[in-house]
Amino acid sequence: MLERAIIDHASPTLARLKLGNLFNHTMESGFPTEYARLRRQLMDKGVTMTILKVAHGKALIYIYRARELEKALMSDGVRRLLRACGYDSFDVNGALDTLKARLNGIDAFPHEIGVFLGYPLEDVVGFIENGGRNCLSCGCWKVYSNECEALKAFERYEKCKAVYQRLFASGCPLTRLTVAARSAS
Repeated sequence: MLERAIIDHASPTLARLKLGNLFNHTMESGFPTEYARLRRQLMDKGVTMTILKVAHGKALIYIYRARELEKALMSDGVRRLLRACGYDSFDVNGALDTLKARLNGIDAFPHEIGVFLGYPLEDVVGFIENGGRNCLSCGCWKVYSNECEALKAFERYEKCKAVYQRLFASGCPLTRLTVAARSAS
């Protein structure tokens, strides 16, 4: 059930604690209908759900806050990194199109995806430069700088997931668990 997978894998994004989350989900019968329904419901709250890749009967689903992603893509450091990875468009749709193309066209996983998940730029760059080795700590991502803040974030995300799972299991619907986007200011 896709709704349960969203709770299990994207609670921090639903709670507006994190820019985005990514997870694989089996495309069982009924998936297209459930996906379309949930996509509309999330969009009403300022959360976007898109499929980045389909392979072997599974969809790689990206759930994100478009406004937050747009802000991240405005950063000079993020643009330098993405440009070095072959990106030439830095609006949300253009960057996602490039990410999809990279996911579907290369054998190696595009580790710049950490930018799209809201990981600290220093950690994304550190992971790429170190080939995933020599990290200070490991949780939702591998940490290469500001370990204390990262560990606090990991704890917040785990607590959020536990609370959301409990509320969902008690009957609270996904729409009530999704925090609306902040109004534009």
